[in-house]
Amino acid sequence: MTLTRLCAAGLTALMGAARLSSALLAADPVAERFWPQWRGPYASGLSRSADPPVEWSETKNIRWKTEIPGRGSASPVVWGERLFVVTAIPIGASGATSHDPRGQDRPRDVHRFTILAIDRRTGRVVWERTAREQRPRAPSMRDGTWASSSAVTDGRRVFAFFESSGLYSYDMDGTLLWQKQFGDKNMFGEVGESGSTPVLYGNHLVVVWDHQGTSFIVALNASTGQEIWRAERQDVDSWGTPLVVEHDGRAEVVTTGDKRVRSYDLETGRLVWEHGGLGMNPIPSPVAEDGMVFVTAGFRSSTLLAIRLADAKGNIAGSKAIAWTLDRDTPYVPSPLLYDGVLYLLKSNAGILSVFDARSGRPHYQLQRLTGLAEVYSSPVAAQGRVYITSRDGTTLVIRHGSRFEVLATNSLDDGFDASPALVDHELYLRGNRYLYCIAAS
Repeated sequence: MTLTRLCAAGLTALMGAARLSSALLAADPVAERFWPQWRGPYASGLSRSADPPVEWSETKNIRWKTEIPGRGSASPVVWGERLFVVTAIPIGASGATSHDPRGQDRPRDVHRFTILAIDRRTGRVVWERTAREQRPRAPSMRDGTWASSSAVTDGRRVFAFFESSGLYSYDMDGTLLWQKQFGDKNMFGEVGESGSTPVLYGNHLVVVWDHQGTSFIVALNASTGQEIWRAERQDVDSWGTPLVVEHDGRAEVVTTGDKRVRSYDLETGRLVWEHGGLGMNPIPSPVAEDGMVFVTAGFRSSTLLAIRLADAKGNIAGSKAIAWTLDRDTPYVPSPLLYDGVLYLLKSNAGILSVFDARSGRPHYQLQRLTGLAEVYSSPVAAQGRVYITSRDGTTLVIRHGSRFEVLATNSLDDGFDASPALVDHELYLRGNRYLYCIAAS
């Protein structure tokens, strides 16, 4: 492991840095109460207002359980009394839908690319819209789906992104406002499309389109779908969702990639800073807090960069903008959780946890095996001093937030989970391979 410690002067500057806000918060502080996007209101996995249950089972603290047709690993998003989830529903030759929650869909089957609005209180489907009906252009790996990108909403509009099958904007009653096609993604092998989710900040909607063809990042007018700016990229096959951060009065879009990690000015698309890339198949999304951004990857090699934004200009490789680094035991699929100066990392896709002081890189504990959790694709979430980690086989471990490891509960459900949870009010929402669960105290 390589670990570069922050100097005392750097710590002083960090403590004085303005707190970052990410995604929708600049547009509407009400977003803090809900779960409006992938990774929640701060794009870090944290809710500061939710207080969900600690314990549940199929017979305890389940308010409702709704079957979701088709397949998708997109996480649910929540605003007001509505929950939104996207799915891809295969249609057989007879026109009937089929459901194989853990099997590989056949690309020759026509699919309905669909968004559902669900009542939070009852689990009832309020409206369902088919954005597009077509055959996917290429196969998807067994663990992939054609509905892996989460929806995003600001309480006025909800956006559903199906990559090669288009980006769609609806009002909260399901009326289509606009749609946009970016072409066909060409991913390596048969891994399927990426699942990178658009990020919404004010009236800017940002999409990263990295593949084996011409890659780019584009900012759209969220009201009309018109392009504001576009920048070409050299990266291929990246999965991470971009992160918008505010620093020194400017909003920046931080992106990961196999060739470069970059930050763009949100208004103009101009490059602000960059660093060498994260290697093949970068999947985890960046997280940010208190003037620092953390990017990770963990496919064939492990990488973590802790980047101090106050010093990030131009090419930051080897500069004082790099606060600390890590070259082992980083996540492959799950994104990090960042909670009040504590950074949580799962090793690869395994139930093995390491926890660090985010400012200094000092480990609180490392390589802690999470008993009962085997393979994990879902990203950790947190609220009220608790961290929730969900495995693919349906087990969720609840641990105490902080510098010491303590298990509070182990909970199991009769479904498998690749999507990450959403936390709102006294509820936890889990999208499984077959069912969407609302977990709330009875």
